[in-house]
Amino acid sequence: MEKLDGKTFNAVQDNIEKLKEIFPDVFTEDKVDIEKLQLALGEFVEKEKERYEFSWNGKTEAIQLAQKQTTGTLRPKKEDSVNWDTTQNLYIEGDNLEVLRILQHSYRNKVKMIYIDPPYNTGKDFIYQDNFHDNLSNYKEKMNESLKSNAETNGRYHTDWLNMMYPRLKIAKNLLKDDGVIFISIDDNELKNMMAICNEIFGEVNFAGVVTWNKKRKGSFLSKNIVSVTEYCLIYCKNINEAKIVGGVADQSESQPLIKRTNKVKKLRFPRNIIKTKLKDGRYKKGVYGVGSSGVELHEEVEVKDGLIVDELVVSGPFIWTQEKVDEQLALGAAFIINTENFQIRVFKVNEDEKYKGFPSFVDGVEINGTNEDAYEELIELFGVEKIFDYSKPKNYLKKLIQSQTYFEKDGIILDFFSGSAATAHAVMELNAEDGGSRQFIMVQLPEAIDEKEDAYKAGYSNICEIGKQRIRLAGQNITNENVDIGFKVFTLSDTNLRLWNEDTTNLETDLLDLVDPIKEGRTAEDVVYEILLKYDVPLTVPIEEITIAGKRVYSVGMGFLLICLAYDLTLPQIEAMAERKPARIVFYDEGFKDDTVRTNAQQILKRYGVEDIRVI
Repeated sequence: MEKLDGKTFNAVQDNIEKLKEIFPDVFTEDKVDIEKLQLALGEFVEKEKERYEFSWNGKTEAIQLAQKQTTGTLRPKKEDSVNWDTTQNLYIEGDNLEVLRILQHSYRNKVKMIYIDPPYNTGKDFIYQDNFHDNLSNYKEKMNESLKSNAETNGRYHTDWLNMMYPRLKIAKNLLKDDGVIFISIDDNELKNMMAICNEIFGEVNFAGVVTWNKKRKGSFLSKNIVSVTEYCLIYCKNINEAKIVGGVADQSESQPLIKRTNKVKKLRFPRNIIKTKLKDGRYKKGVYGVGSSGVELHEEVEVKDGLIVDELVVSGPFIWTQEKVDEQLALGAAFIINTENFQIRVFKVNEDEKYKGFPSFVDGVEINGTNEDAYEELIELFGVEKIFDYSKPKNYLKKLIQSQTYFEKDGIILDFFSGSAATAHAVMELNAEDGGSRQFIMVQLPEAIDEKEDAYKAGYSNICEIGKQRIRLAGQNITNENVDIGFKVFTLSDTNLRLWNEDTTNLETDLLDLVDPIKEGRTAEDVVYEILLKYDVPLTVPIEEITIAGKRVYSVGMGFLLICLAYDLTLPQIEAMAERKPARIVFYDEGFKDDTVRTNAQQILKRYGVEDIRVI
């Protein structure tokens, strides 16, 4: 029986296994032979010593931070949640680097869209100070201190920001589906650096573009130089060949020309009584109509009668379509028209599911009621308090971004790991209410303390997470569509529920006693169940039922897909009763069996019923 430990997904080992599949011959005793790998890659190895490379002080450590495992886990907080038993949404309190690491198993390649609005590094923003050796302990310590801003006078001003962003983006990429896309709000302060690290992490080939957002109804009169009325949104795909960034469907009410003067001349045929026209009734002789490179040639005389060209139309010109495309659209029911005497053919295309307009490079917040002023008013309307949260994004702007990824299939997981006031969750729920979608959200936020002088503190909110959770509750109350999921499960970052073997042998006797009970004091069985899910690639929103089998309490996960039994003194009849349910996976306490004989025979019984994945903690 394989034993579970408290550590999370090992990204480095996963990459090594992938490399083994592609280049098995470059491994010697499980180590990579770099010289053999270079030979295998041939001419694709970079040999120039002088080449462009984006680097900064601490980059190596930032890369290593992205690769490290964590002993952290997520503990459920039912008392803060809404509709715990049915919701598919998550709200996670904790340092987002640790949380992203923890989510690697259960949410790898499962997230449709990531949106983040990270600190812009304006000199006033808090910057996460990570600890390479033990970031989880560092997080606990920082939560007991006042968080400091990254002042411009700091000699590591840009470096600290880069060291914060790099490992988080590196891990976040792993969570995206192959057709997934990340949207990153940013301003002028770090736009260049953000593009540089994203080009490295996602690849320049997967850069989709920069959207400029008009964020203000009017500019500030305080600026002596450039008045800032816009921000940017960087868009990167995990695989640009798989992704779509939809700006809407083509307008079927407008016709499109078939002529493009730079195209090669083609001959097209249109059947009788197909082409509608505003030309006068009569016969039109063969010959050239129109002037210059956009002119067309009629090969046969045609008659116009009652708004139709009643003869077959054979015409040559610089058409954008082939005959095959014309025939395909005719079969779909497309309408063709000629309204002028130069015989310029236009088409009303039939919209197909995959036909859409690309996303615009400029979004006017004023036009969509999606400005900073709108965001401010949205919070006042919800909370009834001014200045409850600074710099929230307007929900209409976020809805437009979310729609770009969920226009046709109105589902998928939307992740925001700098969630702030939870505006992204608000946008997801409201969009679901508008179009009947079933999108899910995962919000991640550090429980950053609110200063006692702030209006939010005076209104009863001690940290940012309290504001975010309350916003989701209040926004849900305003949604009248009963089919919309307005709930959310709250989890909080914590160290593992499992006792880890202490490498310090000075307390060996105490360690041995601790290992008799692998669960830490103060932790519940439910805490352990959710940690097992995170180690077992199972989403946190799967249904869990507490049942009794042969007198023992068992947790049935995902309609019996996984059984978790944390009871002691298990006998063979009890093991067989569980095996009869034929779960795909099963987990026990390592010391939960009545004796060694039961433990040995249990594995044989389970395998006889087809249960191959058996673990202990």
